[in-house]
Amino acid sequence: MASLDSPRAPDTRSPEPLTGSRAAGRPSPPRLSSAWLRFAGRRLAGLVAIFLALLVVSFLIVQLIPGDPAVGVAGANADLADVQRVRSELGLDQPIWQRFLDHVGGVLSGDLGTSFMYRQQVETIVVNRLPFTATIAVAGILVVLLISVPLGMAVGVLTRGGRRKWMDVAFGMVTGFLDSIPGYIMASFLVVMFALGIGLVPLLPPAYTPRFGAASFVLPVAAIAIGPVCTISRVVRREMAVVLDADYMRTARGWRLPALRRHVRWALPNLLTSTLTLSGLILTGMIGGAIIIESVFALPGLGSGIIKAILDRDYPVIQGMVLVIGMIAALVNLLVDVLLGLIDPRTLGGSHVSA
Repeated sequence: MASLDSPRAPDTRSPEPLTGSRAAGRPSPPRLSSAWLRFAGRRLAGLVAIFLALLVVSFLIVQLIPGDPAVGVAGANADLADVQRVRSELGLDQPIWQRFLDHVGGVLSGDLGTSFMYRQQVETIVVNRLPFTATIAVAGILVVLLISVPLGMAVGVLTRGGRRKWMDVAFGMVTGFLDSIPGYIMASFLVVMFALGIGLVPLLPPAYTPRFGAASFVLPVAAIAIGPVCTISRVVRREMAVVLDADYMRTARGWRLPALRRHVRWALPNLLTSTLTLSGLILTGMIGGAIIIESVFALPGLGSGIIKAILDRDYPVIQGMVLVIGMIAALVNLLVDVLLGLIDPRTLGGSHVSA
């Protein structure tokens, strides 16, 4: 056995060559920040592309609506001269390319145009109706995430390793059945069941009434959230089963770590990546569902506004609302991507950076 005072053999390994900033004694630039910069550049370019696409689609789609808006604005008793005068006032006598350029120029300058029917600025109409749509959409998204993730995790833990087979089967059957019901049918069922059947009109009014206040949003939020809750909870339950069988989770159980700490500290972040990826698509679809459900509950939001504008052939209102709704959906997707980047930097498109 060698003495503690004996000299050690010299290290014959060749040192790693130093290049770049390491050779100069400077630290390497942070890779995570550059990944975020590339991510921001890609997402900004994507938002610009989406905006331009919505600008073109929102203009072309109104041209497919049958009928002449000038006839409705002029009135039922108007003659041909009156209709022609109204067409000239609305700018409908201009070539389609000229109207498109005027539309693009107005939007880029912050002017969404003037409503044909109300003679009011479109941005004013959108601002007045947006809070109703935003309320049920944001509340629905929060309800979906706050219920579906804990519910899926709880079922995944309780049915781990084939335990409680009856619970797994019942969970799949109930969520599958509820998820198959369209939102507008679910909305009608909730109105008939709670507002009319049980008679909870003061607590759960069947239609929007200002005097009921926040209670008017309970049934719309429930109608828009039930389907996504079932979908995402099934995904979380499946991902939870995979995570619980991972080596690090078996090691944590072997160390007798508390169950809440194991599931929240290690299981939750590892199942959120795939869950949020799917949730982004589902939550974007919820915005479209909110438009239909607004009509069932007579909410004066963007959904009922755009339906009325289509019936009235109010081109500027249709174009403005389609543009706003499309950009809201794009921003929701961007928010989901940012959350994914915070949870797992590898989703940014760069390499994974560990602490």
